[in-house]
Amino acid sequence: MADMDIRPPSGSRKQKRIAGRGNSARRGGKAGKGDKGQNSRSGGGVRPGFEGGQMPLYRRIPRKGFSNFPFKKEYVVVNVSTLDKKFADGETVSAETLVEKRIVKSKSDKVKILGNGELSKKLTVEVEAISRQAREKIEKAGGSVTGEADTKDKEGNVDGE
Repeated sequence: MADMDIRPPSGSRKQKRIAGRGNSARRGGKAGKGDKGQNSRSGGGVRPGFEGGQMPLYRRIPRKGFSNFPFKKEYVVVNVSTLDKKFADGETVSAETLVEKRIVKSKSDKVKILGNGELSKKLTVEVEAISRQAREKIEKAGGSVTGEADTKDKEGNVDGE
């Protein structure tokens, strides 16, 4: 076994072909760069972001003004009808219970209860936000809304102001 030579399979170790070393190197003449033009010259080519004279993307996008994106609040919406289906009478609706019942994916999701549908059960609701209609339906069914669930009217005033 010691006398055997270990070699890679033939053809697996190709030598790198260098361009522009004369015709005998099989890449002479124009060295694979075609005829004339900007990209055939040494140092030729265009800078990053150049679009051939068209107005480049980085200049087409507006850069001024204010964006509220970093401060945007996104809520997972849950309707009253969903609460009626998934919760029993007297239960508490919170981020943890919504995750347990697979209505919301994560505890860190902010939940807003909307008033779509009917509610026939007495529930205690503890969520980040709730619509006025949903609050009315929950209280009408004998339930209560606690926590930071503030309802704002169209002018942005919180209830009781």
